[in-house]
Amino acid sequence: MKMEGVTEKKLALSQGDNLQPRTRKPSVVDKEKLGLFNSRAFTFLILWYFFSACTLFLNKYILATLKSDPTLLGAMQMVMTTVFGFIQMYLPLGMYTPVSREGKPPNFWRNMILVGTMRFSTVVLGLVALKFVAVSFTETVKSSAPLFTVFISKILIGEYTGVYTFFSLIPIMLGLGLCSAYELSFNVQGFIAAIAANLTECLQNVYSKLLISGEKYRYTPAELQFYTSIASIVVQIPACFFMMDLDKVHRTLDITLLTSLLLNGVFFHFQSITAYVLMDYISPVTHSVANTVKRAFLIWLSVILFGNPVTFLSGLGTIIVTVGVLLYTKAKEHDQQLLELREKYKKDAIDEGLVRQV
Repeated sequence: MKMEGVTEKKLALSQGDNLQPRTRKPSVVDKEKLGLFNSRAFTFLILWYFFSACTLFLNKYILATLKSDPTLLGAMQMVMTTVFGFIQMYLPLGMYTPVSREGKPPNFWRNMILVGTMRFSTVVLGLVALKFVAVSFTETVKSSAPLFTVFISKILIGEYTGVYTFFSLIPIMLGLGLCSAYELSFNVQGFIAAIAANLTECLQNVYSKLLISGEKYRYTPAELQFYTSIASIVVQIPACFFMMDLDKVHRTLDITLLTSLLLNGVFFHFQSITAYVLMDYISPVTHSVANTVKRAFLIWLSVILFGNPVTFLSGLGTIIVTVGVLLYTKAKEHDQQLLELREKYKKDAIDEGLVRQV
């Protein structure tokens, strides 16, 4: 009887929490398993694409046609997203479920300043790149984002990326590069800015995922949007003093530019918050793949709207991106099944070991 009691106790222990791997909350894992097959996630993906297109083309219009200063544009985007982020903390507009807070978690402002700095850096570096090189060249450089994200996700949040998933990223990145190969206007300053913007954006996305899907304290999209925008503005004040051409701002600022800046800020806010909402449903690597597809979509949208030439390479690149996304979906599903089997065998081995000890 005593032996049976010990056996039962050890078997119960083997099924308890102490032997379970440390993972994120089940609700977060379940959301990620559904991914973009979740209707809300797919809706926010479409909204993210729409607002990104509006922001990108208005950015180009403000910088190339109205000759505005990139730092002024970045500053206005941060100011507008701070204002609208504050409003959305009290008016969620169906984007998230509001929660009541008793206080702020440890290292709250450190996290906000980190993400805020990365947000501001990504915006300004992206605008600097846009000023020196064509949109398509910037998108070609950023096609490496999924690869950056795999390594950053592994380091920061320990996300497992299987071999099949890793190799499925190659046609996606290659396809985007081909999509935009017809307009490669190389410029050293633009290239460095595009690479730096790519890195800071990947860091920002992975770290934001860590905060928005935390176990002890989960930030809502509006909280992350508002507080990181405040932190970004704090970082932005000295940056504007050194980087902004005040004489140029004074010469170019008129009612047309001001209206464009305000409208651009609204688009940028909704682009950012829909990205944060989507981040709660998918993994950082899937988010990066969706971002890559978005870039290919924007390249083709620029072809349709502005009559840019369509080449054989851009058509081939689009086909490769589409095939790559399908491969990524199947590869991720296959790697997930392999991971679940591995964990099941590991658990069975632990259970069997405990029984043998008895």
